[in-house]
Amino acid sequence: MSELAVRKLLVDLTTPFEQRWCGGDAFKSAFFNALSMSFPVGEQFFIDSVREGAKQMDPAMREKFAAEVQGFIGQEATHRRIHALFNGHIELQGFKNIIAERSAKRIKANANQNVRQQLAATAATEHFTDIFADWLLNHSEIFEGTEPRLRTMWQWHAAEEAEHRCTAFDVYKALGGNEKWRIRIFHYVTYTFLTDVMLQTMHNLWRDGSLFKPSTWKSGYQLLLSKNGLLRSNFGHWKAYKKADFHPAQQSALLSEQWLQNNTSAYSLVGRGS
Repeated sequence: MSELAVRKLLVDLTTPFEQRWCGGDAFKSAFFNALSMSFPVGEQFFIDSVREGAKQMDPAMREKFAAEVQGFIGQEATHRRIHALFNGHIELQGFKNIIAERSAKRIKANANQNVRQQLAATAATEHFTDIFADWLLNHSEIFEGTEPRLRTMWQWHAAEEAEHRCTAFDVYKALGGNEKWRIRIFHYVTYTFLTDVMLQTMHNLWRDGSLFKPSTWKSGYQLLLSKNGLLRSNFGHWKAYKKADFHPAQQSALLSEQWLQNNTSAYSLVGRGS
């Protein structure tokens, strides 16, 4: 089992930031804002599903997973808190969080699903965040012209997402989760997550006044669909999840490990799952 450290991010998130905080780029700012807006509700769902999954294990298995689950919950709770602070500034700028409302309604509607289905949804979403994390850490130029504290926040979150990429998947498997539901729910999460993020991004761009500007969508194409863009360059990683022998550990965590080793001044160690 993995040993996951819980860290306190040492950046100031009390000070407001510019509306187009990501290098003055409207699309990048709107897109990253959309992701951040989804995180607090999503992180809580991940915590709840993994915690409940651990409770349903037999005592020996629960003991085996105890430290990793504790570390996972600690990391996700910290992400939830940090992005709630970040989102507070977005809301003061006049942006409405519709993605959280949509996610909360969906979670409530599926509340009676068994824990394996909830874990399958968590594992699927964690695969997306792991893809995003590795891509983000590999393309630091995205944050050119961005305040160092905000760049650090996003890169720290990315590094920890890659670090705990296996937890929900392993808990799902330990509870007897099957391949049919893993893949079925992965397709469902792919549709709902991408739809929600793009709807929120467009809502943010409309509020920003840049939704219909050609320069906005030129930036969007570059960020998402160009050769090195998030979606186009990671189709293979997305598709890999559907292989019968897939495991998140097959995805490299080297960039995550390097960032955490090279940026120890950005955080303090709170504890480790134990």
